[in-house]
Amino acid sequence: MPANPTRPSLAAVAASSGAAATAGPRKGPTTTTSFVGGELRPRATDLADFTAADLVVLYHSRSASPVEATRAVLARIDRLNPRLNTFCHLDPESALAAAQASEERWMRGEPLSVLDGVPASIKDLVLTKGWPTLRGSHTVDPKQPWDVDAPVTARLREGGVVLVGKTTTPEFGCKGETNSPKTGITRNPWNRLKSPGGSSGGSAAAVASGMAPLSIGTDGAGSVRIPASFCGNFGLKPSFGRVPAYPLSPFGTVAHLGPHTMNVRDAALVMSLITRPDARDWTSLPPETPHGAHDYSVGLEDGIRGLRVAWSPTLGYAMAVPPAVAEACAAAVQRLAELGAIVEQVDPGFEDPLDITTGLWFVGSWTLWNTLSREQQAKTDPDFAAEAALGSKFSALDIQRLHLRRGALGSHMRQFMQQWDLLVTPTVAVPAFDAKPAGHQDMDPKTMLGWTPFSYPFNLTQQPACTLPCGLTSEGLPIGIQFVGPMFGDALVLRAARAFESVMPILRPDLARL
Repeated sequence: MPANPTRPSLAAVAASSGAAATAGPRKGPTTTTSFVGGELRPRATDLADFTAADLVVLYHSRSASPVEATRAVLARIDRLNPRLNTFCHLDPESALAAAQASEERWMRGEPLSVLDGVPASIKDLVLTKGWPTLRGSHTVDPKQPWDVDAPVTARLREGGVVLVGKTTTPEFGCKGETNSPKTGITRNPWNRLKSPGGSSGGSAAAVASGMAPLSIGTDGAGSVRIPASFCGNFGLKPSFGRVPAYPLSPFGTVAHLGPHTMNVRDAALVMSLITRPDARDWTSLPPETPHGAHDYSVGLEDGIRGLRVAWSPTLGYAMAVPPAVAEACAAAVQRLAELGAIVEQVDPGFEDPLDITTGLWFVGSWTLWNTLSREQQAKTDPDFAAEAALGSKFSALDIQRLHLRRGALGSHMRQFMQQWDLLVTPTVAVPAFDAKPAGHQDMDPKTMLGWTPFSYPFNLTQQPACTLPCGLTSEGLPIGIQFVGPMFGDALVLRAARAFESVMPILRPDLARL
């Protein structure tokens, strides 16, 4: 399939990345910057530390090649994956073959997209042709045929992205931490004793530690944003249906697909590839342009002057936010005002929908549970089994009432967002907690999601929402701030995040301590 005709130009990528894109001979060692002590300082790095946009500029100028970048990423994986447990499947041979094909296209001046040759990973809930998708579960037979790409996987391949492997997930993506009887405990690159969050914890930890600059995760109640916040990355949950899915999630229309990236610019490039509609997803949104996808780099640098921002530090009900999180997010909102946004502290005016989210989720778990044999059920994560048991208690009338309440919340937020361009909240009420094995505590709604009261409402409403870091705790753990946009306002969310990132660059963890 030909590349998207509306893809960003290499010149545009170069301009936004601040790197030169002139052709010429291979250059010597490259440097990048880190944000230390309030200022940018140069530091030497290898290709595993480069963003996707900067890699593409290096490819264009022949300062580096896709094969070199892929080898650097594979070396980083070889060094750090045993310590962090982020990948459950790796295929170096196919990755290097794809990188070699990309390198040949670049030499001919015929890249398939502005992400051609960039290494990436995919969460192990997403079908990937030729690789098993085991969903973090002992119940899935790895020996069955794996001959289908999910839409998002297909779009990445069509753009020449180099897929290196599958990242860890709790069983069936069932919780906000990444552990399972199948793959064990995934750890946070900022502190190995801490959880990376979940359920896309493998993806978030991989991006944060330089084990490929891009990853695709899923988000059913915060599963992109929670781990992106815990690991200090950028993470985006697009509007529901903007990124097509196949097969659809057993947890229903709360489940979104979205990118984990080193920065906002890279997420815009990914979105320009993965948002083309796919007929296999009957819930997918119609094309945004006559060519089938929007160029999310257009307008990315337009800033936020004049935007109406509702700042809600508690959403009206989350009263247990620690001072470190509250203070970092309040300072971040002040920066939005300094950038020209019109900020007012306003709660959106709804009650905590935790019981709606967990009710629908537990019913989804019960539905999935009933597709398993008794032998398979005996092999499952105790947390998933407990969720299924809770779901078994809901009647048809209970479920219908949950759907009606969800609809009322969605209508309320559509109306609220007519008054505001953005709603800003903390991403998660707490920083990363201790990494523990599956089944370490009893499962109930509070255990499952009570500590992340800012994420799940916007799965119910299906609005786009992103997270990016806004500071560190005294223990050196990232704190995230969340930007929520109106339905279909994905480009606006990215634009606002890019404006904030321009005054507060994303930090990287100190990998030497791992």
